Amino acid sequence: MIDARAGFSHSYASARKRFFDTARARGLQVESHKQRMPGRDKETLSMDVVLDGAPDADRLLVVSSGVHGVEGFCGSGIQVAALQDQALRAKAQERGVALLYIHAVNPYGFSHIRRVTQENVDLNRNFCDYSKALPVNLAYRAFHPVLLPEPWPPTLGNQLKAAWLLLRQGKRAAQAAVSAGQYEFPKGLFFGGAEPTWSHRTLRAAVRRYATQARHIAWIDLHTGLGPSGKGERILSARNDPAGLADAQAMWGEEVTSFFQRSSVSATVNGSMLEALRHDCAQARFNAITIEFGTRPLKEVLAALRAEQWLHNHPRTSLRKAAAIKRQMLEAFFTDTDAWKEQVVSQAREAMLQSVAGLDAH
Repeated sequence: MIDARAGFSHSYASARKRFFDTARARGLQVESHKQRMPGRDKETLSMDVVLDGAPDADRLLVVSSGVHGVEGFCGSGIQVAALQDQALRAKAQERGVALLYIHAVNPYGFSHIRRVTQENVDLNRNFCDYSKALPVNLAYRAFHPVLLPEPWPPTLGNQLKAAWLLLRQGKRAAQAAVSAGQYEFPKGLFFGGAEPTWSHRTLRAAVRRYATQARHIAWIDLHTGLGPSGKGERILSARNDPAGLADAQAMWGEEVTSFFQRSSVSATVNGSMLEALRHDCAQARFNAITIEFGTRPLKEVLAALRAEQWLHNHPRTSLRKAAAIKRQMLEAFFTDTDAWKEQVVSQAREAMLQSVAGLDAH
């Protein structure tokens, strides 16, 4: 019996060690892609990849964590539980499905309790074609100075202006304006970058190494921060075509939503990672979802994002204030209770079993 709670960690370094130890205990090799910079505690930073199955398998399930660094606390715990899950491993082996785990896609953000990369880039807004003009998010311009005022905490005047903008735009339009991705303000929120980041390039290299032989790929990308606490919403985030949602629902259930059709808790985003990787795997039938596990109300999550970005822009802040902001950020994206951990592991496991069955059915 797996203890779903035991796979979770309280630092990037301990999460990486637990992932390594669990993989090696099952006779699996870990391929590490190390960053040159150290982590917050001077530890090694690395995107680590484990293949559980035949290298030439034509059916592949990919499970990725930590695309938005701090969200890796949840994703890593789920991956460790999956590596320990003998029933899942046996079912995949029986059906000829290889399992590929990509741990800490953004190790810098994981270590530093940030959502973004060392370039201050939202990785899931970074998969653009940089040979062309980048998307323009005009709506973000009005929000930028309000989201990140000079003094922190925000003044009453700032709060009133933010409330007025929200009322004028409407909740859904405001969420899209802020979170869809912007390429104009490098020190702003949801910045997509001016070029591919290290994490972007390294992930694409891993995909070329492990996924280009497969004929059918299912991909689950693990995230936190949106929706009711503990609920894992399954969101179509690749294949914006008429059959895309139907195929995703056939594999993962009728409850799959779509950010392309604006039926999900997430806004439609520019530079989507899974949509870009689908084109890298053009040889395969490609089904992909993001599972977004809820933590705290959206207002609190946005407040944490604003505070943490403000802190990054003001590095001389007192240690006490910085520690409080980092704690606020962690709590916005990881709920450290046994009940929440059991919920997210159970829902992720169900989706992985459905993936194995769906890959076997086609």
